[in-house]
Parts: sequence; C-alpha cells; structure tokens
Amino acid sequence: MQRYIFETLHPEIYHGYGKKPPYFEGWYFKVISADESARYAIIPGVFIGQAGGDHAFIQILNGMTGEATYHQFPFEAFRADEETFNVWIGDNYFSQNRLVLKITDDQLHINGELCFLGGEGWPVTLRSPGVMGWYAWLPFMECYHGILSFDHHISGKLTVNKQTIDFTNGRGYLEKDWGQAFPSAYIWQQTNHFDTVGTCLTASVAMIPSVGRTFRGFLLGFYHQKLLYRMTTYTGAKIERLEITDEHVYWTVVDRSYRIEMTSERTSGGLLKAPIRTAMHKRVDETLNSSIFVRFSTRNGDTLFEGTGRCAGLEVHGDLETLLNSK
Repeated sequence: MQRYIFETLHPEIYHGYGKKPPYFEGWYFKVISADESARYAIIPGVFIGQAGGDHAFIQILNGMTGEATYHQFPFEAFRADEETFNVWIGDNYFSQNRLVLKITDDQLHINGELCFLGGEGWPVTLRSPGVMGWYAWLPFMECYHGILSFDHHISGKLTVNKQTIDFTNGRGYLEKDWGQAFPSAYIWQQTNHFDTVGTCLTASVAMIPSVGRTFRGFLLGFYHQKLLYRMTTYTGAKIERLEITDEHVYWTVVDRSYRIEMTSERTSGGLLKAPIRTAMHKRVDETLNSSIFVRFSTRNGDTLFEGTGRCAGLEVHGDLETLLNSK
C-alpha cells in the first residue's frame, strides 16, 4: 500500500515494479527546433504481454516526414530508479530534464543529448494527484495518464542519419501513459506553439471502461500565463460539441466559468505502435503537423485568449461512432 501511494503521488516515475501482465508504460517527449523545421516524438517504454513478448522499446517519429521507427530491446535492457524519474534502455537515458539517445541499427542512426529547462507539470496533490484527478487513486483503470511538462526550453543537438540538428532554443513537451492497454477509441491533441510563448493546450477524450460499464471521459488543460485551467470530467465540465470530419476535429468544452472552442486540422502523420493486451500493435496514426485554433472565453462571452497553435500533435483513433455518440 505504501508503494501504491508513493507511485500515485509521483506519476513521472516508473510504475511497473511488481505489475502482472498485461502492462505497458511509456514516456512521450515532444521536441521541436527553434525554427520548427525539425519535429520529433521520442517514446521510450516497456511492454509486458499476456502471452509473453516482454520487451523494452524506443519509438521515434519524424513529424516532418511521417517516418516512424520502433526499436526493440530485451526487457532486461530496461532499468528505472524506484523513487525518481531516471530511466535507462540500453545506452539510452531519459529523465525530466534530459535525454540521451544512442541508437544505431538498420532502421535509424540517432545519437545526441538534449536538456530541458523550465518545465512545469500538472499539479499533484493528495486529493488530485495529477491530470487524472481522484481517478488516479482507482486501482482498476485501463489506462493512466500524466502531464509532466506543459512547455520547456530545449538545448542540445541530435544527429540523425549523419545530419546534425540543433534544438537549442526550441520548445518541448512531456507526458506519459501506463496501464493495461490504450482506450478502444480516443482523440488526443496537444500544442505549445502559440505566438504567446509558454501557452499550452493538451486535451484527450476517450472511452473509459469502469466497473461493468464504459463511459466517455475527457481531460483538458489549458496552461496560459502560468495559470492552469482544468476542464475535465471530474471537475464537472461538459462537452458542448464534438464533431469529426475528414479535414477537422471540432471540440467545445464548457464549465461554470469558461468555454474553450478548439478546431484541429487533420493532417497525415506516421504509424506508431500502441499497446493492446497481447502485443504492441501498429495502429495509431499520429501527426505533428496539425494546427489547433483555440478560443478561450468566459461564459459571458468575453474572450480571454484566441490563437492558433502550430506543430500540434493529433491522434484520432478507434470506434469513433461510439465516441461521438456517447454521453
């Protein structure tokens, strides 16, 4: 019980010690160069399957080309500190403030070090330990989520297939997921590239299985001028509009005080592997080339912020008809 409490209050650390299969855990590093010409998602993690196949992995998504590579390691190559966010996969290293990549195989050569400065994550309290709120205390959730940094400054370089990319003065974002499997249907979107530096939108809506029923739940954080506006299922916010076309996702959320209207551009991306209970299955199309128009206002109609976020991550996946029609 003591370990469970410690892990719940520290969403950033590795939660997999003692877990029975199926289980996965992964950290999502989004790194964008200062001129926005280089966009990468770097995803280290582990998978423990119901039928074996346990392994560690590092996924690399080139957001400009859509090329995605999956680098598999023996499970024994994974090491993690029990009390802090320090993770090693072979010669690769990941933490809140730094990553080191040393991958050379027939898919990709990527080497280098990036450092992160100034990031702030979703606040963790005893009553609301992170982005999931009190749901984080429930031991039977299919998937857990953590927001570790809304926006941070990057320094350092990566060499990708003999091309050196300088990420100094670029911007980054960091989150993670862990549990048994990804939801059967979900939308995820994120951008911290508004004209106002430091502003970040991160939002997801998914079908959530819970105690014999499935419901539509959502998490939305709008971080602006060092204030976090929380609009989630557990805070009592409501979805006023959710519509998907071939070109856009339209999503409006309201609560007692605010309304946020989001229009996301659907663009082509790369296929990432995502966890089901028996395997890491290639199925999720993710782009880093979307844009998200955001209007944040009071319920009285006073506009507090209006702008378009660039270099946006977007995933739209699964049984979307159920997702759209559920309440």
